[in-house]
Amino acid sequence: MRPERVAVFGGIYSNHLALEAALEDAGARGAQALYCLGDLGGFGPHPDRVFPLLREADVKVVQGNYDHAIGQGLADCQCGYTDPRDNHFARISYEYTLRNTSDRWRSWMRELPPERRILLGGKRVLMCHGSPRRTNEFLWESTTSSDFLDWLTREYEADVILATHTGLYWRRELQGGRAFANVGVLGRPANDGRTEVEYALLSASGDRPGVDVEIVSLGYDHERLAREMQDEDLPAEFVETILTGWWTTCLEALPAKERRRGRH
Repeated sequence: MRPERVAVFGGIYSNHLALEAALEDAGARGAQALYCLGDLGGFGPHPDRVFPLLREADVKVVQGNYDHAIGQGLADCQCGYTDPRDNHFARISYEYTLRNTSDRWRSWMRELPPERRILLGGKRVLMCHGSPRRTNEFLWESTTSSDFLDWLTREYEADVILATHTGLYWRRELQGGRAFANVGVLGRPANDGRTEVEYALLSASGDRPGVDVEIVSLGYDHERLAREMQDEDLPAEFVETILTGWWTTCLEALPAKERRRGRH
């Protein structure tokens, strides 16, 4: 039987506490299937705590750039940053995650697929990490045109495309009942001064063909996560983001409009 309600999580970034809370919340909201769009490690502490939670809950996972890089033991995260400061913090995050991810889970990540497709509410749903054409492509709300998203859905034969990678949730209705949504991430807040994180809940639209996409805001024990990050000697800038809801890193990748929404 095809599910009529599914939960879709973006980057987890080793935030096992937010993942635990999301699994419980999605179950309480009636999700019949669970998906994750990749980037399981990075930023947070204890990456190996994430994988058992995903496996036990039967979460279907897409391979993100982080998962590919860790699985292959590459030199960096393949995040797509160009700014030296962004790359400085990305390197710290990646090297910590690589050291603390066991061979068992590296092997598992190597086998993850780059996309997943399901049929929901009579619509073809395509799940990817950055975009269907490139794992680390940044699709920002302010700089991504509807014409491009219309083309993307046609080119990749999808009615709904779900992505993550940027760390900021947004959605847009397109022509012909199609849609695009960035489902946000569980790993850190969305640079809006709140400590909550986000995921997406998709539901078949009753008797008519279509999909409803709801962005769910989720609280979790962020203060405990901050303590764990401090205990692991992760950068104080990372800890500040978890405690305040404001980004202190990855800022140079943001387009002007998205950056103006933040504190820094």
